[in-house]
Amino acid sequence: MSRRHFNSLLFNSISSSPLFSRNPSQSFVSSLKSYPQNLNLCRQCLLSRFLCTSPPDNLDGLLDPQDLSTPETHSLSAQDFAFLRDSPKFDPDKCSNDAVLISNAIRNSSDSFGDETHKFLRRFRDNLNETLVVQVLSLVKSPELGVKFFIWAGRQIGYSHTASVYNALLELLECGSSDRVPEHFLREIKGDDREVLGKLLNVLIRKCCRNGLWNVALEELGRLKDFGYRPTQATYNALVQVFLRADRLDTAHLVHGEMLELGFKMDEYTLGCFGHALCKAGRWKEGLALIEKEEFVPNTVLYTKMISGLCEASLFEEAMELLNRMRCNSCIPNVVTYRILLCGCLKKKQLGRCKRILSMMITEGCYPSPGIFNSLVHAYCRSGDYSYAYKLLKIMVRCGCRPGYVVYNILIGGICGHEELPTVDMLDMAEKAYGEMLNAGVVLNKVNVSNFVRCLCGHGKFDKAYKVINEMMSKGFVPDTSTYSKVIGFLCNASKVEQALLLFEEMKQNGVVPDVYTYTILIDSFSKAGLIEQARNWFNEMVGNGCAPNVVTYTALIHAYLKARKVTDANQLFEMMLTQGCIPNAITYSALIDGHCKAGETEKACLIYARMRGNLEAPDVDMYFKIDDQSLKEPNVHTYGALVDGLCKANKVREAGDLLDAMLVEGCEPNHIVYDALIDGFCKSGKLDEAQKVFAKMSEHGYSPNVYTYSSLIDRLFKDKRLDLVLKVLSKMLENSCSPNVVIYTEMVDGLCKVGKTDEAYKLMLMMEEKGCNPNVVTYTAMIDGLGKAGKIDKCLDLFKAMSSKGCAPNFITYKVLINHCCAIGLLDEAHKLLDEMKQTYWPKHLAGYRKVIEGYNREFIASLGLLNEISECDSLPIVHIYRVLVDNFVKAGRLEVALELHEEISSSTPFTSVNKDMYTLLIENLSHANKADKALQMFAEMIRLGGYPELSTFFHLIKGLIKINRWDEALQLSDSICQMDIQWASA
Repeated sequence: MSRRHFNSLLFNSISSSPLFSRNPSQSFVSSLKSYPQNLNLCRQCLLSRFLCTSPPDNLDGLLDPQDLSTPETHSLSAQDFAFLRDSPKFDPDKCSNDAVLISNAIRNSSDSFGDETHKFLRRFRDNLNETLVVQVLSLVKSPELGVKFFIWAGRQIGYSHTASVYNALLELLECGSSDRVPEHFLREIKGDDREVLGKLLNVLIRKCCRNGLWNVALEELGRLKDFGYRPTQATYNALVQVFLRADRLDTAHLVHGEMLELGFKMDEYTLGCFGHALCKAGRWKEGLALIEKEEFVPNTVLYTKMISGLCEASLFEEAMELLNRMRCNSCIPNVVTYRILLCGCLKKKQLGRCKRILSMMITEGCYPSPGIFNSLVHAYCRSGDYSYAYKLLKIMVRCGCRPGYVVYNILIGGICGHEELPTVDMLDMAEKAYGEMLNAGVVLNKVNVSNFVRCLCGHGKFDKAYKVINEMMSKGFVPDTSTYSKVIGFLCNASKVEQALLLFEEMKQNGVVPDVYTYTILIDSFSKAGLIEQARNWFNEMVGNGCAPNVVTYTALIHAYLKARKVTDANQLFEMMLTQGCIPNAITYSALIDGHCKAGETEKACLIYARMRGNLEAPDVDMYFKIDDQSLKEPNVHTYGALVDGLCKANKVREAGDLLDAMLVEGCEPNHIVYDALIDGFCKSGKLDEAQKVFAKMSEHGYSPNVYTYSSLIDRLFKDKRLDLVLKVLSKMLENSCSPNVVIYTEMVDGLCKVGKTDEAYKLMLMMEEKGCNPNVVTYTAMIDGLGKAGKIDKCLDLFKAMSSKGCAPNFITYKVLINHCCAIGLLDEAHKLLDEMKQTYWPKHLAGYRKVIEGYNREFIASLGLLNEISECDSLPIVHIYRVLVDNFVKAGRLEVALELHEEISSSTPFTSVNKDMYTLLIENLSHANKADKALQMFAEMIRLGGYPELSTFFHLIKGLIKINRWDEALQLSDSICQMDIQWASA
C-alpha cells in the first residue's frame, strides 16, 4: 500500500462522509450535539469505511435440645487484636534519587534546557541506563522537556534507547492530548537523529496495534511514510495481527502483500493468527496455502490454532480432517490441541464426538483440565446421560484430577434438580457421589441440599435425609423456604427430623386423626418459615376434620399473615377466632403488635399497645378489642419487646426509649431481648451515647451483656471508624468471658475492609479459624469485596477457591461481588468463567429463594451492590445486572461475539426490562460501528418486538452504520421512517 494510495483513500473517505458535507441537515447536526463523540471515535467512523472490503455478515426447630454441643473454642485476650491498631503507610513506587534529581533540575531550570542544564546532566552520564531514562520521563511530566531530555540521552556515548524508553516517551507525549502525537515533537527528534524517529514511529504503530486501534495505526503508518521511513517487519506483523483481531481479513491480506513486496515474512505467531482467522471463516485450505507460501513448516502450535478456528466455525469434520493431516505430517497433537477440540464440540453440544475425542486424548496421555471436566459433566447432565456424567468423575481421578465442589454440585444438582423425582438408580448414583464428596471434604450448596433431601424423602429415605441435613448444618448450611417445605415435618414435635414427619404421615395413613397439638406444631413451624399457604391448608384440614384450633393456633397464623403484609387475611382470621369463641390472650396481642411492626405499620402497633393500656379510643383497632376483659390484654415483657424492636427497626428509637422507661414505671422488668433491641436500635441510628446509657442501665439491673449486645456496639464503632473504642469493647467482652461469634468476627472483617485495612482484616479471619470459629459465606464475601476494592484481585480469587475447599459454599452474592471486581480490572474471561460456574451449580431462579440467599448480609452492603432495587423490580433472580456488566466490558474490549452470546443467553431466560433495553442499545451502536449492520438491524427489530422503544441515538447509529457500508437506500428509508413517527424527541 503506497503512501500516495493511502492518502487518496483517506481523503476520499473523509470527503464523502456526511460529517463533512457542505449542507448537513439540521436534524443530523442536533443529533451530533445530543450525542457528542470523542475525537478517536470520530476517526474510527471516518476511516472504517475505506477499510471495509466486504459487507459484514433462623434454624428454629432444626436443633436437638438434647444435643446442643458447642464448637471447640480457644481462649482469647485483648492482645490478640493488637494488630488492629493503626499501622504506618508504605509507598512501594519510589524512583531512584538520580531520577528525582534529574527531573527536578529539568523542570526547575531557568535556561530552557540550555548550557546550565546540560552541565548538570553530565554528572549522570556514567549512570545513564534504560531504567533511569524511563523514570525521568515518567517524573518530568512536560512533553517539551521530556523530548529534550530524550534527545540529550540519545547523544550520550555508551547508551542507546530501548523499546521501554520509546514507550515511556510516547506515554508522555500523549498524556496531555486525546489526539495524535504533536508533529513538532517528531520533527524536533528527526532534526537531531533521523534514525531514532524512524524507530519511534514504528514503536508508536505497534503500540496502537496492541491497543486494538487499527484506524489510528493506519494514520501513523501514513505519517511514517510521509517522513520517508519504511515500516519494519515487526510493525507489519503487528498490523496484520490487529486487522485479524478486527475481523478484517481482506485488509490483512493487503498488508501481507505489501510485506512480501518488501521482502518481509510473517513471524510464527502472526502466521498462526492468520491461519486461525482463515479457518474461522471456513477458508482452511487457503490457510494451508498461505503457510506453504511463507515457506514455514507447520508445527503443533500452528495446527492447533487452525483447528481452534475450525471449531469456532462449527466445522468439526474439517477439524478432524486437519487433525489427521497433522498426524500424517509427523506432528503430534498435544493437550492444548485436544482441549480445543473438546471444548469446541462441547460448546456446540456434539456430545458423541466429545466421548471419542476424550478417549483419544487420554489414550495419548493428554488430560482435560478440571474446568473442562466440570463442563463435560454439566453437558451430559443437561442431556440426561447421568451415568456417563458419573463415569467422568472416575475418569477425573484416573487423570490425576481430584473432583471438587463444582463438579459434585453439578452432578447431584443435575440428578435432583428437576420437579419429578429421579429413578431409584439415579438417586443411588447421587448418594454414591454424595458419599465421595464428603470423603473429599466438599459440601453441597443450599439449593442442592434442598433438592437432594426432597428426593430422599420422596423415596422414603427419611433417615438418610435427616443425616444429610445434620451433615450439611455442621458445615454451615442454613435451610431455606424450599428446605422447610419438604423437611419441616421432621423438625416439629420432636428433635428427630425423621420421627416428626414420619409420625405425622403414619397418623394420617393409619386413619388416626391428628389432634390440635399436632396441627398447631405444624402450623406454627410452617408459619415461622414463611410457608403460609401450607400452614393455612393444614388449618383448613384440621377444621374440616372437626379439630377446633386453639388460641396458639390462631395466633401463629395471624402473626404470619401480618409479617407477610396480608393484613386483610389476618383480620379475617381474627374475626373467625372471636366467632368460634376462642379468646385472644396477651400473647395474641403481642403477636398483633409484632406483626404490624414487621408489616411496616408501627403506628397501628402503637395504637394496639395504647388500647391494651386503656389509654384511648382508636376506631382503627376496635375490632381487636370486642371482648372487654382487661386482664387478658395487660401488656407483658413480650409485648414491650415486640414494640421496642419494631420501633427501633422503623428508626423511632426515641419512642422505643420511652417504652423502656414506661416498663420500669409499670413494674414490668425488661429482659435481655428488650435491652438488646434498644441498644441495637440506638447503634444503627448513630446514637452511641444513648446506647451506652442503655448498656449501663442493663448492667445495673443485673443483666450481663451477651454476644449480640457487643455485636451492635462493635458494628457501630466500625461505622464511625473508632478502632480505638473497638479494642476497648473487645477487651471488656473478653473480661466477661464472652467470646466473639462468627457475626462479630464478620462485622470486624467488614469494618476493617471498609477503612482500607485489608491486611488486618485477613489476619483477623485467619485468627478466628485458629480460635475455633469458622468464617461463613458472609465473612468470606466481605473479605473478597474488601480485597477487590483494594485492587488485590489475585488474592480475591485465591480466597474464593479456599472457601470451597474449607467447606463453605459461595452463594449468589459472592459470585456477584467477584465478577464485578474481575470486570473492573479487565479479567473478562475469568469473570465469564465465574458466571458459568454460578449457573452450573444451580442457584435459585425465583425471588423467594433469592431472598433467603441474601439473609445475613448487612443492608448497606446489599444496597452497595444495587441488589435492593433489583429485588423490588423483578420476580425472578436478578442476575441481569451481572450480564449487563459483562456485556458492557466485553464490548469495551472489542469482543462483540462474546457480548452477543451473553446477551442472547440472558434475553432468552428473563423478561424484557430497562436493563435489557440498555444492552440492546449498546450492542446496536457497537455493531453499527463495526460494519455489522445486518446484525444491528436484527437486534433493533427484536427490541421493538419485545416492547422496547428505541432512542433517537439508536436510529442515528443504525443510519450511520448503513452509510458506512454504502447501503444508502436502507439508510434513507430508516431516516424517512423517523420523520413519519409522531414522536416528540427529547431536546439536547
